[in-house]
Amino acid sequence: MGRWLEHTVTTKINAPVTRVWEVWNDFEAMPRWMRWIESVKTLDDPNLTDWTLSAQGFRFTWKARITQRVEAQQLHWESIGGLPTKGTVRFYPEDDQTTGVKLTIRYELPGVLVPLMDTYILDGIVTKELQSNLDRFRDLVEGDYKKA
Repeated sequence: MGRWLEHTVTTKINAPVTRVWEVWNDFEAMPRWMRWIESVKTLDDPNLTDWTLSAQGFRFTWKARITQRVEAQQLHWESIGGLPTKGTVRFYPEDDQTTGVKLTIRYELPGVLVPLMDTYILDGIVTKELQSNLDRFRDLVEGDYKKA
C-alpha cells in the first residue's frame, strides 16, 4: 500500500471561462502543456481517457473516468486501474475576460517508492511542476491554441 499525496495550484487566465473550459477539455492536447504527461487518449466513452506519465525514469499508465462535469465550472475525475489518482479542476470567471483556475491532484505514491523518496521534497517538486504546467496552460489559452 502506498501513501496518498495532494497538490493544489492556481492561476489567472486572461480569457473568458468558455475558452478556458474548451481548451482544458481537449484532453489529447494536454501533453502540449503537461510536461510529464506523455499521452492522453480519449476512449469510445468520452468520459474515459487513457493516460501515460513519464518522469524521472518512471513510467505509469492508467485510465481515468470523469466523475462529475459541470459545464464551464468544474471537472472531477479518478483513475480506474493503473496509478491511483483523483483530481478536480475548477473555473472561476472573475469578469468577462478573466478566469481563475484551481487544480487539485491527488495520487497514491506506490508503496515500493515510499521508502525511496522523501515525501516533503517530492511534494515541493510535484507542486512546482504542476504550477509550471498550469502556467503553460495559461500561456496556451492566452496564445494561439487551436484544437488539433
